[in-house]
Amino acid sequence: MASTQKDTLKADLGGRAVTVPKGGLYDRYRMNPDLDAIARDPRVSGVDFFRQLPKIKVESPIGPTLTPNFYYTMSTARLTMLAPSRAIRTRLPGELAPLEIGPGLGLVSVMFFRYDVCDIDFYTEAAVGIAVKPARHGRLGFFDLVAGLKNEHIASYVLSLPVSTEIAQVRGHDGYGFPKWVTELDVDIDHSRTTARVANDTGGVDLSLLATTPKQTAHPSGERVSSLTSYTTISGAWHATLSQTNVLSAGTTRATRGIALEVGEGRMADDLRSLKPFRTLQFDVMTEGQLALHMPVPTSVHSRNK
Repeated sequence: MASTQKDTLKADLGGRAVTVPKGGLYDRYRMNPDLDAIARDPRVSGVDFFRQLPKIKVESPIGPTLTPNFYYTMSTARLTMLAPSRAIRTRLPGELAPLEIGPGLGLVSVMFFRYDVCDIDFYTEAAVGIAVKPARHGRLGFFDLVAGLKNEHIASYVLSLPVSTEIAQVRGHDGYGFPKWVTELDVDIDHSRTTARVANDTGGVDLSLLATTPKQTAHPSGERVSSLTSYTTISGAWHATLSQTNVLSAGTTRATRGIALEVGEGRMADDLRSLKPFRTLQFDVMTEGQLALHMPVPTSVHSRNK
């Protein structure tokens, strides 16, 4: 349920006042949560994953903050598609190169996120991203490619990352360097259906998804932990942001029947069209998971020939 004006308050975030829910996790803990209290939330299946990740205080573009940012209950959906490397390279900075699964073939994705219990309170998010080679010396090894395709470790460059709340936008844009803006964004994921709708500036459809949720497999906490490294620039310098996902219930399908992706009009739609995707490879849905999102750190990114 959306908060009314009297249920919110203003919080300072690096000199910017952002609206947050009164009595919410950010209001109560300011990123320094009481894990025992959060474990009592019936929506949270456990907090053992987070006890192994002590928070540290760091300086950042949004002021002093604690990292990682914890997401105690979340769900996600991702469509992975084939696209021509030539089209992908037109949208990548020269320092990054697409992850190719064959000559001239790269991977792009559309993702939707729902964060039900989080250090910065409930919000939803969507993304258009490109799978890229890890920014390091040497050629991409076979095992890097296999790990990426199995979602164990992926490196990415994000073109669009709209969110539903102000605090998520300010932290993501100013603190992480991501292309974030606030819009109306609905994401609902359960064991039977996956639906999402991202609104454009006029309230119409930017992107929307309606799909049957793939059969889910449950995993004990800590058994399946995947990682994602995202590259961004902050004040002209390259940074890498690590996120670690504790997968609790997830499933994958390579069948495209029952998946309806509407590409409407807006920033996400424009970004997706520019990549010229032509085939959906697989559809991944995680109906329950947890996430630790670390603050970005400076990284060495070497120029590559396009």
